[in-house]
Amino acid sequence: MQIYFVRHGKTEWNLESRFQGGHGDSPLLKQSLEDIKKLGKHLKGTQFRGIFASPLNRAFNTAQGIDTAMNANLPVVIDERLREFNLGDMEGMKFSEVEEKFPEQINNFWHHPDLYDPTELHGEDYPHVMARGKDFAQEMAKRFPNEDDKVLAVSHGAALSAIMGGLLGYPLAQVRKRGGLSNTSLTILETLDGGKTFKPIVWNETDFLGRKLSETDSL
Repeated sequence: MQIYFVRHGKTEWNLESRFQGGHGDSPLLKQSLEDIKKLGKHLKGTQFRGIFASPLNRAFNTAQGIDTAMNANLPVVIDERLREFNLGDMEGMKFSEVEEKFPEQINNFWHHPDLYDPTELHGEDYPHVMARGKDFAQEMAKRFPNEDDKVLAVSHGAALSAIMGGLLGYPLAQVRKRGGLSNTSLTILETLDGGKTFKPIVWNETDFLGRKLSETDSL
């Protein structure tokens, strides 16, 4: 079976280079609503067994927009396991402010996941995010075991990098080795053994958007 992982559309805070995290949130940009329609049209005709989304509005609204554009008429099921990293004290802060106030933590967050210790920040570590993502993926594989089964899961940039890196079996230090994910991007992972192992079929696809991406599309 395959899981179609989507990062939510770009938001006002993405544009401002501001951390949203697992509790902060901001509205989708007008451009993002168009991007979401394009992704939905790109996926039209794909027979999904279910659509799942993080409880945060930017992900839930992205999932609903895709569903509408596909004409799938599937309910969007909220799943807490798809929520963004809890970034604790960094949430709501601009990247530049975080780099000044928490230089070691943010460097480890982006570049050394095995060294990232969010205790001081009152946040969540990589192993916890990876574990909840693995739990979600394995449940999907068990619920929808047929080789042509597909589910759509809308989540967040940092969480998806951790979750999918974990599903692909990367060691913690290298879990982000494929780099970041763009807003409204599509990544497809497939399992042939009931969720024990996964392999990438599509990674961070954005060609369907039909435009050149800006730097803030990948933050």
